[in-house]
Amino acid sequence: MFVIVVLVFAVTGHGKLPQVLSVEQLKPFKQPGVILLAVLVAWLLGYLVGRFRTHSFQNRGEAKVSRALTKRFPAPDYFLMNHVTLQVGGGTAQIDHILISRFGIFVIETKDYSGWIFGSADDRKWTAVYYRLKFRFQNPLRQNSGHVRAIQNLLEFLPANAIRSVVVFAGSGRFKTRVPEGVFDLSGLLAHIEGHITEVMSLNRVQFCVGRIETARRSVSKATDVEHIQRLRRKYGIRD
Repeated sequence: MFVIVVLVFAVTGHGKLPQVLSVEQLKPFKQPGVILLAVLVAWLLGYLVGRFRTHSFQNRGEAKVSRALTKRFPAPDYFLMNHVTLQVGGGTAQIDHILISRFGIFVIETKDYSGWIFGSADDRKWTAVYYRLKFRFQNPLRQNSGHVRAIQNLLEFLPANAIRSVVVFAGSGRFKTRVPEGVFDLSGLLAHIEGHITEVMSLNRVQFCVGRIETARRSVSKATDVEHIQRLRRKYGIRD
């Protein structure tokens, strides 16, 4: 007797786990054509849901930056973590990307805007102008400084200057004011990281940092994102 096995992928927050269904569980559908169709549908759904869970927590700009970093900075010298949420006091910090390497840790805040960008390092808010539309947003340098502090507190055994703040504008937006230090477009970001060639930690220490952050991070889930957004709304007094 032949045993037919159907692999159905149950998607979790960190990957996909195989679950096995035997033909005995498919007795109501004994026809070979129906069984084959069930196999194909199960495989397709698992594949599509898995891809959705992988990418649904990144916007277009974050996904673009993630792809570029992965391609340019491979293992074992570099390890990229995306969409990292950490508990910070009574709130949370949500970091777009953390690139951990022998040459330092790059804490990256990604913005994806079109049009003209106005802002300086000292401004509380920056402005994006697209035709007649204006949008004000939090100074990402200030925003990312909180992210850097969260990583410094978590990796207190590293010297402070080993953890570096970087802001990248991944869209077509261009500054109409002087570009603040530490702010880059995507090509500038890659060149900036490549320019750091002095080793500040061993590969073993890189792996230890990855493990420490992975252990501390909140699960990648819609519930985590909703909780983070609600805390930000309370912090800044934003009402529905």
